[in-house]
Amino acid sequence: MTDLLTPRRMVELEIDGQPVRVLEGSTILDACRQLGIDTPTLCFGETLEPANVCRVCVVELEGARVLAPACSRPVEAGMKVRTDSERVRLSRRLVLELLGSSVDLSTTPVAPGYLERYDADPERFGPPAPPDPGRDRAVAGRHRQPDGLTAATVAQPAKLDNELYVRDYSKCILCYKCVDACGEQWQNTFAIHVAGRGFDARISTEYDTALPESACVYCGNCIAVCPTGALMFRSEFDLREAGSWREDEQTVTQTICPYCGVGCTLELHVQDNTIVKVTSPDDHDVTRGNLCVKGRFGFQHVQARER
Repeated sequence: MTDLLTPRRMVELEIDGQPVRVLEGSTILDACRQLGIDTPTLCFGETLEPANVCRVCVVELEGARVLAPACSRPVEAGMKVRTDSERVRLSRRLVLELLGSSVDLSTTPVAPGYLERYDADPERFGPPAPPDPGRDRAVAGRHRQPDGLTAATVAQPAKLDNELYVRDYSKCILCYKCVDACGEQWQNTFAIHVAGRGFDARISTEYDTALPESACVYCGNCIAVCPTGALMFRSEFDLREAGSWREDEQTVTQTICPYCGVGCTLELHVQDNTIVKVTSPDDHDVTRGNLCVKGRFGFQHVQARER
């Protein structure tokens, strides 16, 4: 725990030849952003502690043997950092290619830009494993496919077991952000966690029970932090399936949640005069991006036009 009464010093370092001064305890990612250097991230969340699993933010440190994750590595005085060296670009390209060859990145907003930026070609690792939608991921992870990929990466049907949100684990990159948001960092519900090991690793409810029978309280905070669309509002999923999701035409209006006196800020995403999903800003001092089931999903009464 940080002692708020102890003053923090400024630390001077160099990033890509540019000097920068940041507060002691800041990360390399913080320093990069201060300089306006765009550093790719997937598993990093503004409201969560770094998980260090995606490895797309790695940078090269002068004198260091291995690349360091910018999202969690604290700055040090005199540190010299390279964010776009050939070694860094190669590492990021390989990570993106491996991810793109094993999971569906079609609803990952930053993926197209990252793939183009690092000239990543997931097809280098061969075609995707053949679909096997009837096989559960927990079982599939134990079996090898002929092309060397595991069936854990095989396309699988989205789980439609409730009316509020959808789980599509064919898009999951195991970034752990949903687990952290559901666990001790925010909700403390612990409805989901990482089950299995190695190729069998997957996000799962306790004892792999159906979501409506699990400990889930439907706060939707896992959806808010998911970077790939593996967790998605049912309303958004249905519109995407119908080919009617038009995010570029949507308007976002901020308002205060009417259900209680806490004062959570809501962002209403509206398409065709209809609320299609609700989010909350990460930098709001009340919510920090989090909401309860009423704030996140309780907007249907606004659209009950027959009344």
